[in-house]
Amino acid sequence: MLAIVVARPAVIDAQNSAAQSAAQQSSAAAEPVKPEPPWPPRGVFRLGGGVTAPRLTRQTKPNYSAAAMNARIQGAVEMEAVVLADGSVGEVRVLRSLDKEHGLDDEAVRTIREWRFLPGKKNDVAVPVIVKVVMSFTLRN
Repeated sequence: MLAIVVARPAVIDAQNSAAQSAAQQSSAAAEPVKPEPPWPPRGVFRLGGGVTAPRLTRQTKPNYSAAAMNARIQGAVEMEAVVLADGSVGEVRVLRSLDKEHGLDDEAVRTIREWRFLPGKKNDVAVPVIVKVVMSFTLRN
């Protein structure tokens, strides 16, 4: 069995992010929820208003765990990541989970932290910028 993993960076707009956040909060209202740190973190920019997108320069591929392969888990993990001013990846937040039990969510987060970017800029100065990344896990026979 061959596992194919595809990861692509994309940009998410603030309105879409706010709507997703509100939906997540309303669905979790029935259970006690521990407070999450603010997102995006202080000093991190979203695209627009003169902020340019980071450009991917080095991408590694995630590992498909044997347990996830045996369970035949396929799909995508959607994340938002902070690309820091030095082009490394800081905080990562999973927006849409694929698999917490067999480790594919954790593997996606671990992998994106290995990526490197040319940083986004505001007024020609490198600044931390949020990017959206969709990492797909697909099995082939």
